[in-house]
Amino acid sequence: MSNAVAKFFNKSIVLLFYLVFLLVPLIFWGDTSELFEFNKMWLTFILTILIAVAWIGKSIADKKFYFRRTQLDIPIALFLISQIISTIFSIDQHISIWGYYTRFNGGLLSLISYFILYFALVSNLVKKEVLRVLKVGVVAGLISALWGLPSHFGHDPSCFLFRGTFDISCWTSAFAPNVRMFSTLGQPDWFAAYLSVLTPIVLAYFLLYQPSKKTQYQVSYHMKQKQESSSFTFPWKIVLFIIFALFYGDTVWTGSRSGFAGICIAIFIFLAILLLARWKNITSSSLLTLQKGILIVIGIYIVTFFAVPPFAFIQKFTYYEVAQIIQSHQPKVSQSAPAQKAPQASSVTPVGELGGTDSGIIRAYVWKGAIDVWKANPLFGTGVETFGLAYYSKRPVAHNLTSEWDFLYNKAHNEYLNYLATTGIFGIGTYLLMIGMFFYFLLFIILPKALAKDSKIRQTDFVLIAALTAGYISILISNFFGFSVVIINIYLFLIPAFVFFLADMIPSYAVNANAKSSTTSVNIYQWFFITIISLIGIFLIWELCVFWQADRDYALGYNYDKVNQYQPAYQSLHQAVALRTDEPTFWDELTVNDAIVADQLVYQKQIQQATTVANEAISVSNSIISQHPNNVVFWKDRVRVFYTLGQVNPQYLQQALDAIQHASVLAPTDAKISYNLGLIYGQTGQYTKATSVLENTIAMKPDYHDAYYALAIFYHQQAVDKKGNIINPVLEQKAIDNLHFILQHFDNNDAASKQSLKSWGAK
Repeated sequence: MSNAVAKFFNKSIVLLFYLVFLLVPLIFWGDTSELFEFNKMWLTFILTILIAVAWIGKSIADKKFYFRRTQLDIPIALFLISQIISTIFSIDQHISIWGYYTRFNGGLLSLISYFILYFALVSNLVKKEVLRVLKVGVVAGLISALWGLPSHFGHDPSCFLFRGTFDISCWTSAFAPNVRMFSTLGQPDWFAAYLSVLTPIVLAYFLLYQPSKKTQYQVSYHMKQKQESSSFTFPWKIVLFIIFALFYGDTVWTGSRSGFAGICIAIFIFLAILLLARWKNITSSSLLTLQKGILIVIGIYIVTFFAVPPFAFIQKFTYYEVAQIIQSHQPKVSQSAPAQKAPQASSVTPVGELGGTDSGIIRAYVWKGAIDVWKANPLFGTGVETFGLAYYSKRPVAHNLTSEWDFLYNKAHNEYLNYLATTGIFGIGTYLLMIGMFFYFLLFIILPKALAKDSKIRQTDFVLIAALTAGYISILISNFFGFSVVIINIYLFLIPAFVFFLADMIPSYAVNANAKSSTTSVNIYQWFFITIISLIGIFLIWELCVFWQADRDYALGYNYDKVNQYQPAYQSLHQAVALRTDEPTFWDELTVNDAIVADQLVYQKQIQQATTVANEAISVSNSIISQHPNNVVFWKDRVRVFYTLGQVNPQYLQQALDAIQHASVLAPTDAKISYNLGLIYGQTGQYTKATSVLENTIAMKPDYHDAYYALAIFYHQQAVDKKGNIINPVLEQKAIDNLHFILQHFDNNDAASKQSLKSWGAK
């Protein structure tokens, strides 16, 4: 670089990459709509903008565009092109551009960010800086692992940060970290996937570490006029092994089956590559000795023995199972001292899933729906990140019989099927091409080159390549059973770049941050363009900050709505839409709030204000569905709006009926939508249609208590005249039979059913 300005920008790029790997996995915030992923994505956006500005600024200052070609240029570019095309043909372009709200990772803007990060890293960093980035990543992982560790024992630092109580009371039972740890990642599977990437790297440093003169610390002391001195070596090797055990132990305590499988396979692959190198090449023989290999295996077993792995067939070899066997053979001393029970398989599943449907069964239904979505949209899919909308149209009827029957699935819980459904053959094809090309260069060029007798790849670089390869494979495994998050996608895109650097496959040119600055100065025209690009960066970051603040207002209003504090919610939601006028999620929540507030104002005899607020709700709802006609969630909320308004003015019930009919077309197998359609048919006096729809609802979900009760009521309404006299005994008997079914199969003390039978004069 020829001047100090270019050097400044280059150093800034390096520092910003350190911050990406240090801060993104650690950042979370307590009052946004989503505590973890939303804030990680926003920080990634901001750091990416700063890196891009510094990259362009450096190029302008040095009058040379810094860009290095790599072996994955074409596959990565094709993948990004596929996402752009899919966005163009999307069923909801807003979601495709930004990503599904609160997640954002996977939207086009996030993919562009990863694209920029990849090329910025290969074009501006050198190998020694890449090595520092890896170490920074391990440090971030250590902080995250230590942060999450106390939560397993009922003391979460996050709760202390949020509420000032060092316990787990800030989390609901569905997110109990003492059952499944999630630390700073926000979800057990994501935390496990993150640690699975880093664990082989820590093992690599453990095997590579050799004490040097710099690690010799001199200790001197004076006692009784005698000077004595001694030296010691800081036990970094022991520390690295403890970090490895910590990462593995935390992964086990996440209770993530995919994460546990990922970390075990990653460790196995890493050790297998080193064993292969030991067999074919003498250079690594001193690294993976028999003693070190045994130590690693013993460490794994000790952690597994005292932790509870998320697979029942392994639990029989753990401390808890052994303790139960021992106690079962001991005489009972007291009835008040029950034997310690081994944790069952359900003990390592989320609290919300206890007693629920096995996650494998639910995944099978979601995966089938994803394939059906793709079959209907084979080439470019339904649009980037639109699975949450598209799945409704192909949702298997059997999904209604699971414990998560009314959950909204905005991901396919399989990254590959998610890309297949939302971006079609072109999208998944280029995604797999990007992965496949990396493995091609890894298996047929890098590893053979490293294993050759005359290899020029340094031993330390080879070991790190093996670790990165293992970590990369762990990502592919965790993505098969789930979906990627921000930090995982960052590693997915940048691990190939790290490997290319370590294998000396990145072409080098004069990029020396330590070189003396030239006397060449930056002229006024260069300063002009640097200023322009800097202002653009500042503007984009400002917009992100405004969006972030708007989300905080939205989150506050949403939470107020959930606790029936509608007036304060009204103010917060209006602040959100004022800050971010183009976010439909904010407006959608506002319409529901408006309808409820209008309803309250009517009862308070404030008719004029009620009319104004109701008109706002209707106008905004009309605007939302016209711009997002395929969004089932918005249609369902439109039903809520008009149903609420219909409680004080029945004329709105017809519009609620129109909305639920449209929602049922978009989601034909959703039992809850079908139930509400039948309910509104009945409330508008269309009893024949109501009972027909509710019969279909029960056929989709035979265990739907509310549907049976509504069906009984509407059969009874058809069976009697205005005076209550029975005019159709057949329908009356059907009504009674449905109530009896509730009492026999759901709750034999169901008060509503008993009261209805009593009022009808039935037994």
